[in-house]
Amino acid sequence: MSSYLQINDLTKSVGDRILFEGVTLGIEEGDKIGLIAKNGTGKTTLLRCLAGDIQADSGSIVYRNDLRVAYLEQTPDLPAGVTVIEAAFAHPTPATQAIAQYETALALNDPDRINEAVKLMDAEGAWDYEDRMKQLLTQLKISDMTQCVDTMSGGQRKRLALARVLLSDPDFIILDEPTNHLDIASIEWLENYLSRSRCTLLMVTHDRYFLDRVCNKIIEIDRTNLYSYDGNYDYYLRRRSERIDAMTAELAKVKNTLRREQEWMRRQPQARAGKAKYRIDSFYDLKERSQVNMRDDNVELNVKSSYIGSKIFEAEHVSKRFGDKVILDDFTYTFSRYEKLGIIGENGVGKSTFIKMLQGLVAQDSGSWNVGETVRFGYYSQDGISFDENKKVVDAITDLAEDIVINDGVHIAPMQFLQKFLFTPADQQKYIHTLSGGERARLHLAATLMRSPNFLILDEPTNDLDIVTLGILEDYLAQFKGCLIVISHDRFFLDSIVDHLFVFQGDGVIKDFPGNYTEYRAFVAQQQKERAAVEEKQQPRQRPKAERPARLTFKEKKELEKLTAEIDDLSSEKKEIEELFNSGASPELIREKAERYKLIQELLDEKELRWLELSEIEG
Repeated sequence: MSSYLQINDLTKSVGDRILFEGVTLGIEEGDKIGLIAKNGTGKTTLLRCLAGDIQADSGSIVYRNDLRVAYLEQTPDLPAGVTVIEAAFAHPTPATQAIAQYETALALNDPDRINEAVKLMDAEGAWDYEDRMKQLLTQLKISDMTQCVDTMSGGQRKRLALARVLLSDPDFIILDEPTNHLDIASIEWLENYLSRSRCTLLMVTHDRYFLDRVCNKIIEIDRTNLYSYDGNYDYYLRRRSERIDAMTAELAKVKNTLRREQEWMRRQPQARAGKAKYRIDSFYDLKERSQVNMRDDNVELNVKSSYIGSKIFEAEHVSKRFGDKVILDDFTYTFSRYEKLGIIGENGVGKSTFIKMLQGLVAQDSGSWNVGETVRFGYYSQDGISFDENKKVVDAITDLAEDIVINDGVHIAPMQFLQKFLFTPADQQKYIHTLSGGERARLHLAATLMRSPNFLILDEPTNDLDIVTLGILEDYLAQFKGCLIVISHDRFFLDSIVDHLFVFQGDGVIKDFPGNYTEYRAFVAQQQKERAAVEEKQQPRQRPKAERPARLTFKEKKELEKLTAEIDDLSSEKKEIEELFNSGASPELIREKAERYKLIQELLDEKELRWLELSEIEG
């Protein structure tokens, strides 16, 4: 494997706070790396350093020559005033540049320039680029190619930027929270795309299933240091626990030794003279090592829910539509005490509208919602907090309540309450408009829980929360003595807390499934398998030969030429690996190549089948 990137002794600080220090890391071809850290510890900053957006304080970043690098920002910057398809082609890649030259040559009707442009289109394989871009955008739920990017939602802009990155044919991709604002179907599509792709990848994501299924290496920033683990997320969790235990044991040993040496240092000066200088130096080294803080500062969710009665809410024949778009159609349901419901469905089917109607924030067209008298809603909206951006954090919370009651009836002040959500006294004096995405999410969570709600409604709560905080929130919700509705694209989060699912299928159709997301996915897969088996039985044994066009189109001829070259390359690589298997190579190397060998066989089957189809037409 060749080296793509070498990071040496990289250090970056913000003000007087060090984010990471002395980071050294090598990234090789084929690595798929997940970057994990708590909010505010430098994940996005490290990615921006690697992408060249900002400079580190010291150290070096060295890429391999001619390496094509693509970067997906957490909040993408797209050109203003252009359509979706124009923005897609505005990304400077060899293919888009070839298309631009070809279109210009056609407009000028210059035969010489057209010939040159055709050669360039051939060389870059750009003939089907537009088709591939449209197909990719459709898979990412963007269907209107003429829509102006200025009118797109944050989620749509993120998906458009993701499509541009994937089609730029990079060697190395840097992704910052790629699953945010994607529905579950899109996440699973991206998960499959990246896991099968040969690209090298470095990404930040809080989606634990995504990490587990895509990544073969995890790196963590912890207390300004970087730790690397070869394996997926599940393997990382085990190894991290071992590392923390070992560090804790080592720290205890250092402190015990330090106590003995401290007694020696207190003795008379002559006892520390002459050859004992090495022992004095050792003492100060022990003292420095003993000051490592192994305490994890985590969010404390110890807010007790208020009493909730037996009547929660009843929906009776509720209907809602926006023009031709049906959200609910004669929906009737009785919600039970302590029920924990997950809501899933594609973007735009009405999930957020549903929970806003329940709270009276959006009016239904017909029907009624009957909500119990003891119900006290706590609403975490995906739109974020609605505080005055020019207020300080502590003032915003104090405006909501000057006295907050937590477990066992303990009364605390807003400043004390905010510290449980990792806002230090200094952080509490920050203005809201200066907060990071993670800090805003924690403030929003604090504002939601401070009134002791007994019915929590959480709309995409996992966006911008780090993995540690998500785990704490999951534990809190699992033991929550109240009712819960959660809309989320985080499959791990749904599996951890919900009893059943509302699956929004569009056109006002809602399926109530008794189980978590993994159980629902298995149910759908089984249904698809059974339908396929029935269809296969119903099909005639001898299918009539489909009529084919008399000859290949220009695009199909180019595809056939490309397939021929690809099949030759794959066959050569397959032969090389087979020779390696028979050469008595090390078991580690054989294991490494076995997965690639399997992928080559699948690709050859797929490409040879298409080659045969085209060859038959050519006749």
